[in-house]
Amino acid sequence: MGDLARSTLAARLARAYRRTGADLPGGDTRPTHGAQMEGWFWRFTDAARGQVVLALCGINQHPDGDWATVAVAAHPGTVVRAAAVDGASASATAFEIDVPSVLRADERSLTVTLDDVALEVELDEVVPWPLRFGAGGVFSALPFLGQYWQPHVLGGRARGGLRIGTEERTLDGADVYAEKNWGAGFPDRWWWGQAQGFTEPEVCVAFGGGRLRAGPIGADVTGCVLRHGDTVVRFAPPTARVQPTVGGGRWSIVARRPGWRLELDADGGGRTPAVLPVPIPAERRNVDRDLEHLAGHLRLRVHRGRTLVIDDASAWAALEVGSTDVAQARTLATEVGVVPERVG
Repeated sequence: MGDLARSTLAARLARAYRRTGADLPGGDTRPTHGAQMEGWFWRFTDAARGQVVLALCGINQHPDGDWATVAVAAHPGTVVRAAAVDGASASATAFEIDVPSVLRADERSLTVTLDDVALEVELDEVVPWPLRFGAGGVFSALPFLGQYWQPHVLGGRARGGLRIGTEERTLDGADVYAEKNWGAGFPDRWWWGQAQGFTEPEVCVAFGGGRLRAGPIGADVTGCVLRHGDTVVRFAPPTARVQPTVGGGRWSIVARRPGWRLELDADGGGRTPAVLPVPIPAERRNVDRDLEHLAGHLRLRVHRGRTLVIDDASAWAALEVGSTDVAQARTLATEVGVVPERVG
C-alpha cells in the first residue's frame, strides 16, 4: 500500500471514528460530527455595562432534512427570541454554521437575526481550548456516548452589538465564552453553569452534568473546567471527582483532582430564569424545558495545593437546569421561580 493510499485510509477511519461522537486527542471538536443533535453556544458577559447576551444554535437530523433550533437571550430585560428553522447546515471539516437568513457563524464571527432581534459580533483575542483531551478527559475519546460537552473559547473580547427593536446595545469589550455539545439529544435531566465577570478578569469557570448513557448503561456525570490566566484545569473522571448539589434554586460544585480543589456556590440572585428551547430532533420541534438564569450570583474558591489562588465572585453567572420530561421540567420550574405553565 502506497503512502497516498495509507493516508486516504487513515482519513476515512478518522472520519468514521468521529461520526461515533468521539474525538481523537488533539482533534477539533467544533465542526459537526454528524450526530443526531449538534449544539453550539456563545455567551458574552459585559460586567462593566451590566449586561449579558447568549446565542445558541442546534442542528438536528430528520429524514425530511436537517433543521435548526436558534435562540438569542439577553439581560437586562430577560429578552428571549427562539425559533425552529428548516434548512440548516454545518461543515464537517471547518467551524462553519449556516442557517439561511437566520444565523451564520465561524471561529471569529457570529450573526443572528430573529424577529426584532439582531446580533452581530466579531471575536478578538480568543483563548482556545489548550488541552489534547476534551473537557470529558478520556471519555471524550469514547464512542457512542449519549452526550458530549466541550468548551472551546475560554476568553476573548467581543466587537459588535445587539439590536432589540429600536434599542441598540454595544458589546464592545465583553468577555467571550463558547462551547459545543452533541449526541443523541439532551439527557433526561441536566444542570449547567458558566461565569466570567469576576473581579479578576482572566477567570472563567464552566460546569455541565446530566445522565450520561452508553447503550443500556447510565450514570449521572458532571465535569468542570477552570481557566485562570494561562492555566486551564479540567475536572473530569477518572482523574478527578466532581460532586454536584443542584436543587431548590442553588448550584454547588466541589471538584478535586491531584493538586487542585475547586468549590463554587451559586444562585439566581432573586431573578426569574429565562425559558429556552430544547430540540426534539425526531419530532422536528422545540419544547420550552430549559430554565436558565442569565445573571446569577456565583462564588468561586480554588486551591492549588494548600494555596488559595482564587477567592472571587461574579454577579453575571449563567445557571441552568432542565429536563426532557415535561412533568419533571415543571417541577424544576417551581423550584427556580418559573410559572410551571410556561414549561411545555
